[in-house]
Amino acid sequence: MAKVIAIANQKGGVGKTTTAVNVAASMAATKRKVLLIDLDPQGNATMGSGVDKYEVESTSYELLIEDKPVSEVIVKDTSGKYDLIAGNGDVTAAEIKLMEMFAREVRLRNALASVRDYYDYIFIDCPPSLNQLTVNAMAAADSVLVPMQCEYYALEGLTALMDTIKKLAAVVNPELKIEGVLRTMYDPRNRLANDVSEQLKRHFGELVYRTVIPRNVRLAEAPSFGAPAMYYDKSSTGAKAYLALAGEILRRRDKTMKKAS
Repeated sequence: MAKVIAIANQKGGVGKTTTAVNVAASMAATKRKVLLIDLDPQGNATMGSGVDKYEVESTSYELLIEDKPVSEVIVKDTSGKYDLIAGNGDVTAAEIKLMEMFAREVRLRNALASVRDYYDYIFIDCPPSLNQLTVNAMAAADSVLVPMQCEYYALEGLTALMDTIKKLAAVVNPELKIEGVLRTMYDPRNRLANDVSEQLKRHFGELVYRTVIPRNVRLAEAPSFGAPAMYYDKSSTGAKAYLALAGEILRRRDKTMKKAS
């Protein structure tokens, strides 16, 4: 059964969509079956997957609001070699319409039930705010991957996000866990980044991934070419870092499954 991972941070500009696209592509490169869901009305994960958000026939709006089957909203032909449920401006309307719907928090979870046996991993790119779309993602997910920059305000925001996740878990998904904390846009020459990184490790321990995503021009350029970094420039440090992250996620899952058995 697929592991469903929501990629979330209420703070924008922390590399959330970059992480969603690149970890999905890296996981697909390990021959896993992967689905990426773009729940962000900006549709950046869609464009970064080589899919035109203005031309796409169905989005996560149709899935959440019109009860279209998952099989009818999935885009198969992406540059990252994973399946995609696209997002665009229509998803803003979904946020409003969800407010009027019965069992609105679990619409995504119910919709994904039919395909969880087909995929190995389902990644959800959440909007950078706590709204009904994010709540749906949290209700559907097994865990939350939190990308963050190593700067002072990010540390403050992370504590608030962890509290939010705990509260949401209590209400909509008691099984929800933190998958891991990912340090993004990391510059080892920056003293503050190193200080915050150490504080993170002290406070969150093993939840902090060993893999660090560096500041990398290729990672920033890749979306404008509609491709994940590994297909834009596989030798770049950014592409290699996300492949390493995929490996770390797989090893953690293996370890957890061994303990459970």
